[in-house]
Amino acid sequence: MKVLVTAGPTYEPLDRVRRLTNFSTGGLGTRLANWLTAQGHEVTLLLGEQATWAGERRVAREERFGTTADLAARLQRLGAEGFAGVFHAAAVSDFTFGRRFRRDATGRLEELLTDADRAGHGKLPSREAGWLVELVATPKLIAELRRWFPVAHVVGWKYEVDGTRPDAIARAERQLRECRTDACVANGPAYGEGFGLVAAGRPVIHLADEAELFPALAGMIGAR
Repeated sequence: MKVLVTAGPTYEPLDRVRRLTNFSTGGLGTRLANWLTAQGHEVTLLLGEQATWAGERRVAREERFGTTADLAARLQRLGAEGFAGVFHAAAVSDFTFGRRFRRDATGRLEELLTDADRAGHGKLPSREAGWLVELVATPKLIAELRRWFPVAHVVGWKYEVDGTRPDAIARAERQLRECRTDACVANGPAYGEGFGLVAAGRPVIHLADEAELFPALAGMIGAR
């Protein structure tokens, strides 16, 4: 079956030489894509340009994405290709840069309003102290996946740092309700070792490692 996997981080530019990103390596999503290929599926991998995992990639097609907007455009375009499964493991930046300010000689904030700055061109001078930059939320791409892939089995991820395992599972269940996805993989320090596979109307399944997770995810393809 045709399967789409996203992996790795997006980034958001501050200017032409600096950017905001996260610690995602792209490893888990890439290994899932490789495993699905080995099972005979036709896999398309969308991999972040900033992914640092150095292992090989064995997929039918690979595309690299940069910003959140770039990933969104690629996902929307691929929605017409009839994927049976979409595994959205990419770590999309929660924030992008908004307005930029600097302090003048009196300490008052001055907003940068040039067209070049709005377009993200140039380089903010490092010798000038007192820069302030606004962070604004990026669009939640997972909330659009059902619209872009109406017949696919869509699985999201919920990586949680704070709280407990029940907290992580509750947030995964909330993702299912709000985004109309079919399943969510809960993991991260809040969940602890292994993974929790959360699906609507089913008991949460604890999976000890990737060797258990990947077959469980593959079993969902075509279930919708």
